[in-house]
Amino acid sequence: MAKSPHMRRAVRGLMPKNFMKALLIGFGNVGRTLVEILSDGGQYCKLKDLNVSIIGIITKNHGSLVNSRGIDLIRALSEFRKGNFAAANPDRCDLDALNAVKELEYDVMIETSPLSIEGKGEPAVTYVREALSRNCNVITANKGPVAFAYSELMAIAKDKGVLLLHEATVMDGTPLFNMARHCLRGARVTSLEGILNSTSNYVLSMMEAGMSMDQAITLAQKMGIAEKNPMYDLEGWDSTVKLCVLVNALCNAKITPFEVDRNGITDITSDQVQNALRAGKHLKLICKAKLDESSPRAEVKVTEVEARDIFSTVKGQGAMLKIYTDIMAPFVVSQTDPTLPDTAYGIINDLFEVKDHISLHTNKAG
Repeated sequence: MAKSPHMRRAVRGLMPKNFMKALLIGFGNVGRTLVEILSDGGQYCKLKDLNVSIIGIITKNHGSLVNSRGIDLIRALSEFRKGNFAAANPDRCDLDALNAVKELEYDVMIETSPLSIEGKGEPAVTYVREALSRNCNVITANKGPVAFAYSELMAIAKDKGVLLLHEATVMDGTPLFNMARHCLRGARVTSLEGILNSTSNYVLSMMEAGMSMDQAITLAQKMGIAEKNPMYDLEGWDSTVKLCVLVNALCNAKITPFEVDRNGITDITSDQVQNALRAGKHLKLICKAKLDESSPRAEVKVTEVEARDIFSTVKGQGAMLKIYTDIMAPFVVSQTDPTLPDTAYGIINDLFEVKDHISLHTNKAG
């Protein structure tokens, strides 16, 4: 006999002590996809040992859910698809994000609220700071805290003995930062070069195929690649913020998006794209950063790349990062046509690392 939603909540209330309690800030596309994956344990068999219980889902405009025993995720998804969490839901409350971060009991805060460039990463920076200060681990899919306040926040995390992780901030769920932490030990990253924004790369690819920029943008929006307002992508801001995340996290530097020499693709014409093609080249929005002894230098600009250049192979929604170190030859991390589950997996990857961190410290304490 199938369990009712209330029965599922009752069973979850008896969860073992080794379950991580997670607080989810934001319930947009990424947050909902994460919850869909976590609530479908039968399809993803390797997630059965993750042992995570979401005790709070906090939204700005659609209400919030809080239950220290674990929220009924299937009911939450069903209600949200209708517009808001239902008033009849016993877990429904009007707790805002800051008070949730300050007051609730959780092991890890997952930050998925929208990026604010104008606000220099706020209010997400404050949410992360407050959670870390309470000795709670933090996973952020929001690029703002890492782009604008990485050094400060990482210092708090180290002082409190907790983790600040952000795998989903660049190239979705591609294990980039995880790889760097575990596979680049002893090597210093000296420079970076890459294509980091899928919307602008898709638009340029469609313009190569003969579309105008407006036609390419409209198609990207219909396919769910581009936002309703795609200017963060087209003006180079998304690429710039991601470049800052990379430089700060991989190179232990201090740079913000306002210090990057930034140009987007908004002024590129179809003639420029076609002229480059006739010359055997491709126009790409390339991000570059070089680390010297004084300070990092970073830029985002449209660049002509030769057909034999590896960046010319990045088509459609793809992304690619070339990493230079002081020991190894340059190597490349690439990604092809990511979707929302890719981004959600970045968070899941980080959840496993938090789980291992909690287990290690629990065993030491025992």
